[in-house]
Amino acid sequence: MRFTFVTLFPQIVQGYFSASILGRAREMGKISIDFCNPREYSDNRYKKVDEPMIGGGAGMLMSPQPLHDALEDLKKNSPSLRTIFLTPVGKPFRQQDARRLAKEEHLVLVCGRYEGIDERIVELHADELFSVGDAVLTGGELPAMMLCDAVSRILPGVLGNEDSLTEESFEEGLLEAPSFTKPDSFAGKEIISEFLKGNHSKIAALKKQMALSRTKYFRPDLYQRAKAKV
Repeated sequence: MRFTFVTLFPQIVQGYFSASILGRAREMGKISIDFCNPREYSDNRYKKVDEPMIGGGAGMLMSPQPLHDALEDLKKNSPSLRTIFLTPVGKPFRQQDARRLAKEEHLVLVCGRYEGIDERIVELHADELFSVGDAVLTGGELPAMMLCDAVSRILPGVLGNEDSLTEESFEEGLLEAPSFTKPDSFAGKEIISEFLKGNHSKIAALKKQMALSRTKYFRPDLYQRAKAKV
């Protein structure tokens, strides 16, 4: 699967996908990461890519021409692409979105900078808009990396143990149950005794109850949705 980051700062993204699980996935050809810098498409003699907002307002906007030409060039060379803008006004990105997007061939992730992107570019090119939380960041690179990570790890062969996907948070609409490792006792805290007895059906039932309790406490919105499905 191919991911293209449309960004003025590719160096922010490069390192993350050069190590650990996703670095190995790139080496094995499971995912492909490349970059498109709108600055290279600017028709300004100084390669300028920002302009003041019409109507006033603090800060600058990414100007439309470089982004438009960059995205048009990508479409010309990859007709199957799906273009995603990372923006606070987008719908919340969820695990079900990651599963759906994992079926695509080529995702283009547009990373805004400054005070955002000229809205006409969004109207002309966006297939989807996503937000990763109710907070404002300095750019769209971190949200784009998060989306790419969430989608990539679903792809066959990316994780060493794909069974772990079925027990993670959000896969059944709940947060994941607490997990433990050796030693059985640490800093005065004991592992729940049922986890040590080897009865996998009882452990599974306990984990389900703990997942419900954790979700009810930390994410009552998810808990109510999970209850409605029962």
